[in-house]
Amino acid sequence: MVWNFSKELKAYLPQRIFNLLHDAGDKANEKGQDIFLVGGVVRDLFLKRPNFDLDLVIEGDAIGLAQELAKNDVIKLTVHRRFGTARLNFFDFTLDVATARCETYSRPGALPDVQPGIITDDLFRRDFSINAMALYLTPKCFGELIDLYNGRNDIAARLIRVLHPNSFIDDATRIFRAIRYEQRLGFALESKTAELLVRDVSMIRTLSGDRIRHELMLMLMEELPERALKRADELGVLRDLHSSLKGNGWLSERFKRARQLYKSGPLCSFYLCLLIYSLNPGENAQFLARLNFPKKLAEAMRQTLKLKSQLDYLAKPEIKPSDIYRLLHGYTAQAVQANLLAAQSDVIKQRLRLYLDRWRYIKPLLKGEDLERMGMPHGPKLGKALNELHDAKLDGDVRTRKGEEKLVRSWLDNLHEP
Repeated sequence: MVWNFSKELKAYLPQRIFNLLHDAGDKANEKGQDIFLVGGVVRDLFLKRPNFDLDLVIEGDAIGLAQELAKNDVIKLTVHRRFGTARLNFFDFTLDVATARCETYSRPGALPDVQPGIITDDLFRRDFSINAMALYLTPKCFGELIDLYNGRNDIAARLIRVLHPNSFIDDATRIFRAIRYEQRLGFALESKTAELLVRDVSMIRTLSGDRIRHELMLMLMEELPERALKRADELGVLRDLHSSLKGNGWLSERFKRARQLYKSGPLCSFYLCLLIYSLNPGENAQFLARLNFPKKLAEAMRQTLKLKSQLDYLAKPEIKPSDIYRLLHGYTAQAVQANLLAAQSDVIKQRLRLYLDRWRYIKPLLKGEDLERMGMPHGPKLGKALNELHDAKLDGDVRTRKGEEKLVRSWLDNLHEP
């Protein structure tokens, strides 16, 4: 039976995007080529979830079609001739255009060898049945569904199903994607797919560190990444990244706290610092090396654990704000914030928060040149005086410029005494 969803597609998409798809179908048809809307947007059409990252597959020249479409109101066109793909960035959505292709894998974990193909080849190379559906955009059959792997039935049953038994062996990044989709959509792994995933978890070791890190970061970019990490822990995926990683309730609570405290900006780096919080420095070094983290992010994770080892000092009742400043000012704000999220002691959390919100911004009003004009000799004594003036300001011993000047004059009087 042929199912046509042109009416549903028109209701789902903004009018200008729907018109663009019609235009793409017309242009491909003029060249005698078939073109299709594929992948996630088809899945989300049936789920009634907004998705304006569109993928088109054409049995023909993708780059040529993209260049024609770009003559409209496209903001940026990016072409990858090697792969026969192009991306059109519009103001409020993106459109990827690719030539239909088939893929073969020379070995597990290798990037695929790609050859031009037809739509059935292109759908077979996809990860899960729910992502392996296509809608014709060619005018004669616009909106007709191609669903070779019963993806629509799996959507109705809320299942994640691979297309063939070697799916995770061919590309172990699908293990991470299976977990992401399962948790994002509130689906379940189809029973055989779950068996295959557990069987093939060790295939993660065939992936490069960069590819694993990319998948982990995508997992952390989910709306509720703690769910994906908990599931990854249950399935043995986290243990394969490092034996000491846990996706437990402690982590879930800290992730929730991170979202409450830091409502704007990306949270992935905080999530990572919390994920490795249970590791010791040696274990963390292994994890950083395996996944080849960028320098800045790796340093934040190292500093988080280093500060963790010094937190007990912050619980001492006799320490002053200046003592806390000296301990913390060498750390990145990210490391301090991660420890604020992770710390158990209310006293420690209060002092970390005061440092972040107030103490790190306090500076003396007098500068080095002011002290020199008052008679402080240039050199080590000037540097020492500036540090002591900063301490006095932090500890509330001086509050105004006049107070700072009075304190400096007292030092100068002592300095000039015989």
